[in-house]
Amino acid sequence: MNNENTLPDQTISDVISAVTFDANGLVPVIAQQHDTGEILMMAWMNADALRETLASHQVCYWSRSRQSLWRKGESSGQIQALVDLRWDCDGDTLLAMVDQTGVACHTGRRNCFFNAVRDDKLATIAPVEIDPGSLYDT
Repeated sequence: MNNENTLPDQTISDVISAVTFDANGLVPVIAQQHDTGEILMMAWMNADALRETLASHQVCYWSRSRQSLWRKGESSGQIQALVDLRWDCDGDTLLAMVDQTGVACHTGRRNCFFNAVRDDKLATIAPVEIDPGSLYDT
């Protein structure tokens, strides 16, 4: 997917039609760094978020807590530029291959998957890279 090329409206509609949204009109999306394969985060999209993502090449999600579109990076500057969009065989999960600017996690870590079991104990395996307060003016 080339950021300079705008997808035709029909192609965007065809992609949305290929996706199986749940009863709440949502589909899970895994964001993966396109060049390293690093899994960055999981979020949700509705049809409007998917449409905006495909049209703008900037990833837009649906915030379940705010009940509104969530344009990744609009307040933090930590944007996700869409490189490629894929969906699974059932059409019920999306994979957004992105170019992540800065950190992906609201905790200030590179990705959201920083909790793990190490030496039979719960562990935090990734450091905070940027103060979350500086990301969101809090």
